[in-house]
Amino acid sequence: MEFGRIQHIEKINFSLPGDAVMTGQVLAQDTGTDPGSLRCYVGGTGWGQPNWIGKVYPRGTKPKDFLQQYGRQFNSIELNALWYNLQPKPVIEKWASLVEPSFRFCPKVSNTISHELQLVNADHDTQLFIDHMQCFGGTLGPSFLQLAETFAPTRAATLEDYLRRLPRNFRLAVELRHEGWFGTAAVRATWELFRELGVCAVITDTPGRRDVLHMRLTAPFAFIRFVANQLHPTDFQRIDEWADRLSAWVGKGLREIYFFVHDHDELYSPELCLYAVERFNAVLGISLKPPHLFSEEPPSAHPTLF
Repeated sequence: MEFGRIQHIEKINFSLPGDAVMTGQVLAQDTGTDPGSLRCYVGGTGWGQPNWIGKVYPRGTKPKDFLQQYGRQFNSIELNALWYNLQPKPVIEKWASLVEPSFRFCPKVSNTISHELQLVNADHDTQLFIDHMQCFGGTLGPSFLQLAETFAPTRAATLEDYLRRLPRNFRLAVELRHEGWFGTAAVRATWELFRELGVCAVITDTPGRRDVLHMRLTAPFAFIRFVANQLHPTDFQRIDEWADRLSAWVGKGLREIYFFVHDHDELYSPELCLYAVERFNAVLGISLKPPHLFSEEPPSAHPTLF
């Protein structure tokens, strides 16, 4: 992910901000009370990574088998592929058949809707997208709508109209990127709209845009996009802090977590997924299956940004 990516991170304050007021309010309304019902999903952004052969996938794995191997290692994916090209239903059904029923696909809403049409006159394309997503069956998680960086609060009415036209049973997480959405009282109505409709506000943790780390839950699940820095020591420290914050949210009622790791060229995201799973298991008291990496180097052996 290039959004918020910078080369020199030595002066970045990576500490997580305090929770927004709305976070406590949303968690207080969550009716989930069984600690055993916590569902936590950790994954990457795509399975088509040839450089994972010999590390994530067994040596000799063919591209046609990448998804099946990915599903053996991780329990979810931020599925960016559909942003570029909506696949035919048989293809989506095939994908769903290659993973365990407990796996979750979180498909990214197509760029035709989010960037070309920018939510205007997008009913046909949206209905087509939603119809195709049903082919994932029980493996479908929340879909992910990423708005353009130019989509400003001046277009709040367009966003509201679009969201209100969606089926209420269509689970959606929205990533806002324009600076104007953060830190001003003028956009409070949009956050309240998300809360009313059960739309999740994506929380993005990326070095060069700390404003999008808004720590605001607007729905009873968390959708976090974690942008790493090639196994820099701060990557691990940040995951430690996320484990503590998620634990606090779980203690207040959070029952569903999606945590997706991004890294430049996605070369080292498997190592960070492994670390996240281990930390979440330890701190949250859960038992996610950690990915098995066939060849691991200690973090010090990897390049950093310094």
